[in-house]
Amino acid sequence: MFFLQEATPDTSGYMIAGYAVAFIVMGLYVFSLYLRNRNLQQDLTLLEEMEKSTAQVEAKQPKPKPQKPVKSVTKKRPQKQP
Repeated sequence: MFFLQEATPDTSGYMIAGYAVAFIVMGLYVFSLYLRNRNLQQDLTLLEEMEKSTAQVEAKQPKPKPQKPVKSVTKKRPQKQP
């Protein structure tokens, strides 16, 4: 009965370290999501401004008149008979 007399090792320090690492990793992930969302909003704003400026430039330019369709004139060749 010698094996039953050993005390259970104290691993609470490892548990606290594991939780600390997990919370740090999750915090970095949330911070990364925040930065990505902020950059996405900046890109969206920039694209909307570019679209507005393009629309203004196109509105200032005169629209070309539609051209009449050109009819192609081809002559039918007589088929050679063997």
